[in-house]
Amino acid sequence: MDDDGVEDLVAASRALLGVVARSLAPALEEVTVPQFRLLVLASELGPVRSSDLAERLAVGGSTLTRSVDRLVAGGWLERRAGASDRREVLVTATEAGQRLVREVTDRRRAELARVVARMAPRDRALLARGAAAFRRAADEPLPEELSPYGG
Repeated sequence: MDDDGVEDLVAASRALLGVVARSLAPALEEVTVPQFRLLVLASELGPVRSSDLAERLAVGGSTLTRSVDRLVAGGWLERRAGASDRREVLVTATEAGQRLVREVTDRRRAELARVVARMAPRDRALLARGAAAFRRAADEPLPEELSPYGG
């Protein structure tokens, strides 16, 4: 391929965006897309410093504070004082927040499984290897590679 598969990847990204949009649509009755992204990080990282969340989301501290305030008011997140430094503020997802993330993830996983099931076994194996390679090249860490404080 002259374009090293970039055009196929662009088309695949549109298909993935459709899967993402359909899996996220019910949650958007509760939260915005940026709030959901924050909720996902807080769910994956466990109690995490606000400053680390702001850095990972590439937003300013005041923007993060407003988003956290809205999610706390909605019952999706809670703030806790740090164990070693009571001035440190940690953010964590509530059970309701974790459940919302699980529901979206489960819908996404089910839809992706239906798509992958329609592929030939050889293509599924190629997809698995290619997706893993793409993830590594994009520096997308596995949840277990994330430190408790967003590293």
